[in-house]
Amino acid sequence: MTVKLTDIQEARKLLQGIIIPTPILSDEKLSTEIGASAFLKAECLQRAGSFKMRGAYNKISRLTKEEKKRGVITASAGNHAQGVALAARLHNIKATIVLPEFAPLTKVMATKAQGAEVIMKGTTFDEAVAYSRKLQEENGFIYVHAFDDYNIIAGQGTIGWEIADGLPETTLVVVPIGGGGIIAGVAIAVKNLLPNVRVVGVQSANCSSIGVSLKEGKPLEPAQYQPTIADGIAVKRPGEKTLPIIEKFVDEIVTVTEEEIARGIFHCVQNNHLVVEGAGAAGVAALLAHKIKVKPDDTVCTVLCGGNIDANLLTRVLDQVLVNQGRYIMLKLLVPDRPGMLATLLQRVAETRANVIEVFHRRAMWLAPLGQVGIEMLLEVRDESHSREVIKHLSEFGYLVEREGGGDWQDS
Repeated sequence: MTVKLTDIQEARKLLQGIIIPTPILSDEKLSTEIGASAFLKAECLQRAGSFKMRGAYNKISRLTKEEKKRGVITASAGNHAQGVALAARLHNIKATIVLPEFAPLTKVMATKAQGAEVIMKGTTFDEAVAYSRKLQEENGFIYVHAFDDYNIIAGQGTIGWEIADGLPETTLVVVPIGGGGIIAGVAIAVKNLLPNVRVVGVQSANCSSIGVSLKEGKPLEPAQYQPTIADGIAVKRPGEKTLPIIEKFVDEIVTVTEEEIARGIFHCVQNNHLVVEGAGAAGVAALLAHKIKVKPDDTVCTVLCGGNIDANLLTRVLDQVLVNQGRYIMLKLLVPDRPGMLATLLQRVAETRANVIEVFHRRAMWLAPLGQVGIEMLLEVRDESHSREVIKHLSEFGYLVEREGGGDWQDS
């Protein structure tokens, strides 16, 4: 058994009036960057904040009355949890959700808000799955798998059908991959509905299991695993059902680094006014990093599969990208420890049209010479050229300026 186009068509009918047919938005900045027409399928605007509602509702709707009475259980990195919780609430049935202990707080609270019982267990998605299976056996719950289920795959495939309907000129579809549910469904839909379309999957380099699994012909874990800000696709092992579909319908798999994912998130916020989580931005990240070969006559559509990012993480990501782009700089210098010296320094900064974000006084920590005080300033500048102008201007007024780097721990 596998998923047919008719299964996706049935899921579309079932989901009418339940899910949001999310918009396909033109991205002019990304188009310029890649040299082809680029569009975003904004599934980050979906109910519960991600595409997961599609598959979860399609699965739960097909349960018998007796199965619904038993209640459902699942494990999730966060997005599937919210999708199942919402779908269960709409069917007025009990949902138990197991989340990894380090799941983002925003996803935990949103899942609880849908009325589900939330259990925190395990340090990874796969450990959460193992515990949820134990609870399933003990309590007789119906299991709603995050990706390795044909009804789930068919539900996610409705995204591909919407792309084919709304942007029939599409020649390249880019989809993030965790366990493979969304790319399996989307690939089946677009390969059947669009002529000569290519499908490219994107994984986090810190958790990339698809390549080795395809090579060996069975689901395998990656040789190395590291945490990733793309927690929604931090799945160590693809599904038994999804992997053969990926092998048949997906043309290429690429990976993106944490820094590239951060840039993808920043791009969506800055240029499209869309809040997108790390997993959702993976496709944009791959395109911005030129990991995917694009022809000038291509019409590219990438799926922003989720928008459930913790506000604190989003702030950190935006700040880091601003530093990497030379928009934020940290300067370190000494001034006489006398009244008015800081005001004079800030006046010199103002003359350069740089914006002061934060100022820190450092005495004991720096072992500053007696009679002097260390000053650290975080400044917002236009670009790298402007930052050099600021340093030159301060140096001309006698300040010994040291620019602090962005840190040596990125990608370590």
